[in-house]
Amino acid sequence: QLQASGGGLVQAGGSLRLSCGVSGRIFSRTAMGWFRQAPGKEREFVAVINWSAISTYYADSVEGRFTISRDNAKNTVYLQMNSLKPEDTAVYYCAASRTVGLVSELADYDYWGQGTQVTVSS
Repeated sequence: QLQASGGGLVQAGGSLRLSCGVSGRIFSRTAMGWFRQAPGKEREFVAVINWSAISTYYADSVEGRFTISRDNAKNTVYLQMNSLKPEDTAVYYCAASRTVGLVSELADYDYWGQGTQVTVSS
């Protein structure tokens, strides 16, 4: 129901754009978020965008480098990642939340994609 893609191997300072296709039944009226999980670490919040795409919220670690966006006509959410660092290496997950507001807690998300690997080499 959520299908993330766009991951890969990139050098530090490079860019990647992740995409997440979502079934219409889920995409409607949900906030969409991106999370990531590095080896041996807990899954952490990256960014979220509300249903109307008017509001966004980012983790401090990616603020100014990553941009979340959505195309409601295509039921797709994106994560543009610029100025990538080795510490951005992780499996990235998209998720959908029916909770009102810009939520950043894992427990607030109802649906999860399968993840896509991002590896940043130094």
